[in-house]
Amino acid sequence: MCQRCAIDVVSNRSPASPSRRTALGKLGAISLLGLPGPIRTAYAKPPPKPDNALSPDDAIERLMVGNKRYISGETLDRDFSANRAALVRGQNPYACILSCADSRVSPELCFDEERGDLFVTRVAGNYVTNDLLASLEYGVAVLHASVILVLGHTRCGAVSAAVNSFENQTQFPGHIQTVITALLPAVRSAAATSHTGTLAEAATLENIRQNVARLAEATPILSSAVRDNHLKVIGGIYDLGTGRVDLLS
Repeated sequence: MCQRCAIDVVSNRSPASPSRRTALGKLGAISLLGLPGPIRTAYAKPPPKPDNALSPDDAIERLMVGNKRYISGETLDRDFSANRAALVRGQNPYACILSCADSRVSPELCFDEERGDLFVTRVAGNYVTNDLLASLEYGVAVLHASVILVLGHTRCGAVSAAVNSFENQTQFPGHIQTVITALLPAVRSAAATSHTGTLAEAATLENIRQNVARLAEATPILSSAVRDNHLKVIGGIYDLGTGRVDLLS
C-alpha cells in the first residue's frame, strides 16, 4: 500500500484525489512529525526570519521577556518596512497563540512582537474549535512554531456570561449561545471544586487548563509534536489592569 493510501485508511478516508495529494504535498505536515506522508516541500527554502527558529523553552522565554518590556513601557522601536520583503516569501512564527477575541487583549502588543512572529488564532472565550485546531496544527506542522499558548484574561465577558448561564439558566440570542455552551464545562468544573476568588475567576483559569489539555492531546499532529519534544502547549492569563501575563502551572 502506498503511503498516501495508508494515511487515508488510518483516518477512515477514501484515497485522496490528485488535487488533494498536491495540496497535502505542499503542506508537508505529516512528514514533519515523522509519520508517513508527503515530502516536506514547505521547508526547501530558508526561513524568512531565522531568529524565530527556537526551541520550545527559548520560545517561552522570548514571550515572557517581551511581556516584561510591554509592562514597563520599554517596547522596542519597530521598522515595519524592514522585514516586508522577507515576509512576502513566507512566514515562520516562533509561537502560536489561542487568544480571546476581546479587543483589550492584543497578543502582538502584549509580547512586544511584530509581523511574522506570532501565529494568532482568536475566539471569544479562547477555547478550541475544530477550525482553530486545524489552524494551530498548520502553525506547528508547517510553520514550525514550537509553542502554543492558550491566553485567557481577567474580567472575560464570555466566561462571565457562561457563569450567568450556569447560575441563572440564562439563554443568549443568536449564535452567542454556542460560545456559552463551549465554556460551561469549565464553569461546572470550577463550581464543583474549592477555589479562591469568584466563580468567574476560577472558571477562567479552568477554561485555560482544559484547552491546554485538549491541544496537547490532539491527534495526530499536536500530540506527536509534544511527545517528540518539538512542541510545548502552555496556558497563561493576561491581567487587563497591569498588562502582565502569568503562566499557569
